[in-house]
Amino acid sequence: MTVLDVSGAARAARRLAGQAETNSYTQLSKQIRERGLLRRAPTFYSLLFAGLILALGGAVAGFVLLGHTWLQLLIAGALGVIFTQFAFLSHEAAHRQIFTSGPANDLAGKVLGNGVVGMSYSWWMNKHSRHHANPNRIGKDPDIEEPMISFYTEEARTRKGFRAAMATKQGYLFFPMLLLEGLNLHLASVRSLVTVRPNKERVIELGLILGRFALYLAAVFWVLPLGMAFAFVGVQMAIFGLYMGSSFAVNHKGMAIVPADVKVDFLTRQVRTSRNIRGRIWPTVLMGGLNYQVEHHLFPSMARPHLAETRRLVRDHCARYGVPYTEASLLSSYRTVINYLNEVGLSARDPFACPVAARLGRE
Repeated sequence: MTVLDVSGAARAARRLAGQAETNSYTQLSKQIRERGLLRRAPTFYSLLFAGLILALGGAVAGFVLLGHTWLQLLIAGALGVIFTQFAFLSHEAAHRQIFTSGPANDLAGKVLGNGVVGMSYSWWMNKHSRHHANPNRIGKDPDIEEPMISFYTEEARTRKGFRAAMATKQGYLFFPMLLLEGLNLHLASVRSLVTVRPNKERVIELGLILGRFALYLAAVFWVLPLGMAFAFVGVQMAIFGLYMGSSFAVNHKGMAIVPADVKVDFLTRQVRTSRNIRGRIWPTVLMGGLNYQVEHHLFPSMARPHLAETRRLVRDHCARYGVPYTEASLLSSYRTVINYLNEVGLSARDPFACPVAARLGRE
């Protein structure tokens, strides 16, 4: 784990450099716009949506044709993958990547997020917008303020008893726990919609989610025997949660943590806290463009097909201005996440024996 330097000298230097860093991002943005990399990609998204609809249709057809057989669990796994891909598409609509019109993006995001995936679009927008504004910032980023996992040492040291003991092995437990993340996302979505003052938009979202689950569960429990139906839903939810969680986890976990009282310029904040995954075609397909996390955070409305070219420009720009740019393989990133979480968890046991603190002291 790295923590952004918060010494007095570093703060003074950062204040003096702030204008230059702001200007550097302005220059980069101008370069990106002049190359047309902020234009929409309607053909790409039309083909992607059509492909996902065909995949969903194929899974439904397979479900109907297979009948009472445990091979249905393969269909359940496939649905977990397909729903995650639809979630990626809803995420892109939330960032205004698909259409030029805001309302059109919102409509697509609500239909895909609530009606297909079963997650509240408004809940996701609120949570994800706060994350983008302050990635890895203590007290500001909801993605590092989770009840079951400690993502930074200050929080880990507040844990007692069983939670503290669990934290020491949380890196190994993290990915198995993601098998329950699908259920958590669905429950959090419904909870967010029923615990706020009702309005037309929330009622529509809740109606889409409940309608989606009513149709899905009715079909599964009508076609399959009871035990097989429960297994089908369990496998689908587990694959969905694991796929979603593991796709987002490698983006920021193990990257720099920003203390609550430190102000950092936009470029440095987004680049220092984000990690890219090496590779161009297969990681982009697998992760829905999240493999270009640095570029996504710098230009969140950028369409997926333009991220690869933007990466080259951003890397050159960061090298020119001395901003560390992190890129790693997918397997290496998973190892980093596991090791990082274990190290953070160990700080709950003995802050003087924390390997993270020891490493920082040598730097």
